[in-house]
Amino acid sequence: MEPFKNRISADLVRQISAQLQFQVTGFEPKGFETSILKDLDELELKDRAQLIADHLHEALPSAPKKRAKIIRAMLHPHGTEKGQQSDADGITGWGMFPLGMVVGQHGLKDFEGSLNLLRDMTGHFSSEFDVRYFLIEDQERALNIMSEWVDHPDFHVRRLLSEGTRPRLPWGMQLPRLIEDPSPMLPLLEALRDDPEEYVRRSVANHLNDIAKDHPDRVAKLAKKWLKGANAKREKLVRHACRSLIKQGHKPTLDAFGLGAPQIDEPKITIGTKTVRYGDALQFSANLASTSKKPQSLVIDYLVHFKKANGDRVGKVFKWKKLSLAPGERLTIEKTHPIKPITTRKYYAGKQGLSLRINGADFGFKEFTLSMPD
Repeated sequence: MEPFKNRISADLVRQISAQLQFQVTGFEPKGFETSILKDLDELELKDRAQLIADHLHEALPSAPKKRAKIIRAMLHPHGTEKGQQSDADGITGWGMFPLGMVVGQHGLKDFEGSLNLLRDMTGHFSSEFDVRYFLIEDQERALNIMSEWVDHPDFHVRRLLSEGTRPRLPWGMQLPRLIEDPSPMLPLLEALRDDPEEYVRRSVANHLNDIAKDHPDRVAKLAKKWLKGANAKREKLVRHACRSLIKQGHKPTLDAFGLGAPQIDEPKITIGTKTVRYGDALQFSANLASTSKKPQSLVIDYLVHFKKANGDRVGKVFKWKKLSLAPGERLTIEKTHPIKPITTRKYYAGKQGLSLRINGADFGFKEFTLSMPD
C-alpha cells in the first residue's frame, strides 16, 4: 500500500500553486513551488502538510475576509464526491490538509469567521484537527458557535461537531479541559446519537470511548440511560462506545448491558498449535458449559499474554464474540489468531499464554510457544 505521505505530493503543490495564481494578484508560482519542493521528499505526512501551510500563509493576504474569500474560491466545486481529488478545477481531499492548517493556526483573530470557514471546508476533508485551535483558545466561545451545527443539513458538519471535540482524538491535539470535564459535550452528543448517518453515529461512539478513558463510571451510567428503549442502531453505537470498558471488564458497564457474572463451568481451553511460527497463526478453541437455569448473554474476549524483552508476560485483550447460552447448554467455539508483523508490537520467542475473559471475569491459562526466525 502506498504511504499516505505520498498524497501530499509535488503534483499537489503545483495544483495549489495554480489556484493561488488564479486568486492572488502578484503571486509568483515558481518561487512558491521551488521553496516547497526542495524539502518535500525528506518529510513525513504531517510535516509535508505543515511545510505547504507555512508557505501558503506567506502567499495569502493577511486580512481575514480577503484570505477566507480566496480559500473558498480555491475549493473544488465537486467536493470529495466519488473519490474526487484536487485538479485544475480546485482543491479537495488531501489537498485540504495544509489549507485547514492555515485556517486553524492563523485564524484566531477572526474567531467566528474562521470556524465557519472550517465548517464549510469539512466536506472536502475533515476539519477535525483544525477546530481544536479554537477550542483550546476559548472553549466556551467555540462551543457556542459549533453547537449550532447539531442540525446542519450536511452530515460532514454534524460529524465535525462530534469528531473535532473528541478530547483524545488520535493524531490531534488533546483538549485538556474536555478531558477533565466532558459535561459541555454530553447534550450535543445526545442530540447526535440517533443521527441518520452512520458516519456521525460512529463519531459519537468514538467520542464516548475517549471520555471513558478518564470517566468510565460516567460513560457506564450514560450507556444505561441510552440503552433504555434503544433501537438496533443506537445499541450498536453504545456498544462501540463501551468497547474498551467491556474489554476491561468494567462492572457498571457490563451491568448496563445486562451482562451479569457468567454462570458456567470452568471453560476448557485447547491450543491447536502448540508451537506457532512467527508469521503463522495461533489456533485454539474453548468449550463452554452453562450452569444457569436461565438463558444468559455472554461477551467472550481472549487475552494473548505476549512475552516481553525482560521475560515477563503481559496480556493483550482481543474481542471474540457475543453469544447466548441456553440453560445447561454446552458448546465449543474456535478461533484463529494471526501472529504477524505489526508496527505496535515486537515479538519475543518463547512461552506465551492464552486466557479468556467472559463478561469481565477471567478464566483459564494455557501456554504456547512462539518460534522466531533466526
